[in-house]
Amino acid sequence: MVDHTRTLDFKIAFAIGLGTMIAAGIFSLSGTAVAEIGSSAVIAFVLAAVVAGLTAASYSEFASIYSENGGGYLFSSRTFEHDTLVYAVGAMLFLGYTGTTAFYLATMDEWVVRFILPESLHVLPHGTSGVLAALLLGALNARGTEESGTFQLFVTGAKVAVLLAFVGGAVAFRGPAVAADNFAAGFSADPVGIVSIAALAFITFFGFSAIAASAGEIIEPRRTVPLAIGASILTVTVLYALVIVSMVNSPVPAEIIAEEGETAMGRVAAGFLGPAGRSLIVAGAIFSMVSASNASILAASGIGSLMGRQGQAPRPFSRIHRQYGTPFWSVASATGVIVTLIVVFIGLFPAEGGVVPFDFTVALPGLGAITFTELGLTTLTGFATLNLLLPLSVVNIALIYSRRRYSDIDRGFRVPGVPLIPVVGVIANVALITNLPVKGVLVGGLLIAGMLAAYLIWGGEPDMDELYEEVAPPSGHAGRVEGEGTVAEAETTATDAAAADAAADVSDGATETPAEGSFRILVPVARPERAVRYARLAAAMAEYQEGEPFVDVLTVTQIPEQTPYEAVEEITRGRITRIRELLAAEDLDASYAVEGHTCRDVGFDIVQTARDKESELVVMGYPEEHTEVAEHVEYKAPCGVLFASGVLDSDALDVVNIGAGGGPHHMDLLSLIDRMGERDAEINVINITPEGGEGRPENTEATVSGLPNASSVRIHNITAQTIADGLVDQARENGGILIIGATRTRRLRRRVFGSTPDNVIKLAQGSGVPVLVYASPRGVQGPIEEYVYPVYRYLKGIRRGPTRATESKIEE
Repeated sequence: MVDHTRTLDFKIAFAIGLGTMIAAGIFSLSGTAVAEIGSSAVIAFVLAAVVAGLTAASYSEFASIYSENGGGYLFSSRTFEHDTLVYAVGAMLFLGYTGTTAFYLATMDEWVVRFILPESLHVLPHGTSGVLAALLLGALNARGTEESGTFQLFVTGAKVAVLLAFVGGAVAFRGPAVAADNFAAGFSADPVGIVSIAALAFITFFGFSAIAASAGEIIEPRRTVPLAIGASILTVTVLYALVIVSMVNSPVPAEIIAEEGETAMGRVAAGFLGPAGRSLIVAGAIFSMVSASNASILAASGIGSLMGRQGQAPRPFSRIHRQYGTPFWSVASATGVIVTLIVVFIGLFPAEGGVVPFDFTVALPGLGAITFTELGLTTLTGFATLNLLLPLSVVNIALIYSRRRYSDIDRGFRVPGVPLIPVVGVIANVALITNLPVKGVLVGGLLIAGMLAAYLIWGGEPDMDELYEEVAPPSGHAGRVEGEGTVAEAETTATDAAAADAAADVSDGATETPAEGSFRILVPVARPERAVRYARLAAAMAEYQEGEPFVDVLTVTQIPEQTPYEAVEEITRGRITRIRELLAAEDLDASYAVEGHTCRDVGFDIVQTARDKESELVVMGYPEEHTEVAEHVEYKAPCGVLFASGVLDSDALDVVNIGAGGGPHHMDLLSLIDRMGERDAEINVINITPEGGEGRPENTEATVSGLPNASSVRIHNITAQTIADGLVDQARENGGILIIGATRTRRLRRRVFGSTPDNVIKLAQGSGVPVLVYASPRGVQGPIEEYVYPVYRYLKGIRRGPTRATESKIEE
């Protein structure tokens, strides 16, 4: 296994935190803060920084223990055993990151409308540019486009330069002495206002969590993470204070700043530096918001992926896209939530006059009338901040609990004054929550309650790490001898005592890893005596693909409920030993490895192993029993699956029979058939017209056009009682193997592969015809195709072929 390489040093970790914090908060909240409390805004920002620093200290200590990606959710899951509490932390952080991103992009939309879009385009729905930016960033993250360390340094440097230019413009405009006097005279005695602004400003300092969330990529994280978090918070606090000083010295009247609100900084920059200064600030603001949004999407998708792996989110959240190497479903879900939040808070229910033609107002004791059809940017800020402050409070509590429960654990960094500092952090977080916009807190609380209810009803799934266990590491044959079809003997190795015992009777087993560019095929077997048959088939199928064939033979032993893993380990070891003995006695024309697992869910184990090994194909037996395993593998496998029925002799692949077919599985199968035909296999395309006019004849032309390189293609147009009868009878007459695709109607008809494939296998078992059923990976469009294809097929219709038995031959 290749070790994970850490690539981020201190300067890049510092840039990640600094770059994430310099975002919508300073560009949008500075104007609002100065308009409400004047120079006291500096106190509010410092207060927010202190509260953030208290929790950042807890993050730093945890990151020095668990130097992995995951942030607060990871820390909580490693500390607490209460699944519902851990789920709540993960769900709130997911909502917090997505809400923060929605706030950034909604603020960006305000700047775009105010300073960039011409008047003629102001008729576009509110939040349009924010939604488009969210979709673009989601697509980039799903495809694996991330900021490199060098680019992150450049981005952060550009942000700091823009803010320093703004501050320099203010000092040059007023002069240092006048600027200092104006700032000193602008303080106000408004503690409630200061705390309220601090509560809103907290969202700007949460960027420190991005450093902890990337701990798995940071060099020397125990030392680097705490230093980078502290340095980034301190630097941002100084920058924000200077920006507030500049805003107080604005040539723009206070009432205009209050009216401009989120975009006031752009107006003030024009007063200091003229049109060029305004353009600089506008560009810097938009660039900062997009950059910080990208980091937040990455953090949200990372939490979603970890929750999926631990069974607290839908399992697809944990899947890594085979091509892009990203948690595709988690990124897509985070993007969808962000878009929804922008549309709801800014588009449908803005603060002033939405598109929904009704009001929903509730009178709450002590709070007065709350209108939920008027939300807007301030409410969105409260929503996002609530979902950050609550889990941060839990992380502070987790630190106290961790110190007591895991007192002997090695901690690279220790927060001084525990439990006092974490307790103060919790109190400060709660104090900020009480000063958040009421509507934001109410909306956030309702959504959290709904997600908790859904989780309790669902109950979650087992942690993936608990579902299966590797009994013995992969070992097998290496060194394929070209031209002879034999395997060179290799030295037996074992990585632990248990594996050595299991391999003791097999003299030529060897720990084996595939060469780069190999074509990997996974062969799950339950009965050792069938391992040779399916391994040979896998090796033969690999011959038609690019790359050296490598066969991963996997035996999985299911563990009954309430049974410990140890109780079935000996059974698995026996199977591993027997499979190695059988394969060692054969001249398998491919390198291979054998491993065994014990698990609670066989189907899940097979699919997850295929994902972990990046298998290109799965070859397994037709499910005479336990059809639920086959259905799970067929539906969830990340690659194509071949289900084999019957016994293949050495010449079976020289003659290939396929139906005229149709549907996604069949069409995906044609590329394999074409390569087999290119290697001189005789290809027989069987087109059946059902007797009595029932059913539809297939489209021979579509199938033949998918076989452009086959050296010999014979077309058989026949009439038969059913399509299954015709396929089996003609295949028996032609000899060789029958390969067919699964269908998209199997769930509707309660079949494993569909009515025709299932019937073909039943008929073939009595006639001696070996059958392969191919199921292609479904991908995103699979569930749609399953139900849409039968309708499409019916509406389009398929041209009837001749009803008499004829044969034609195409030679190329």
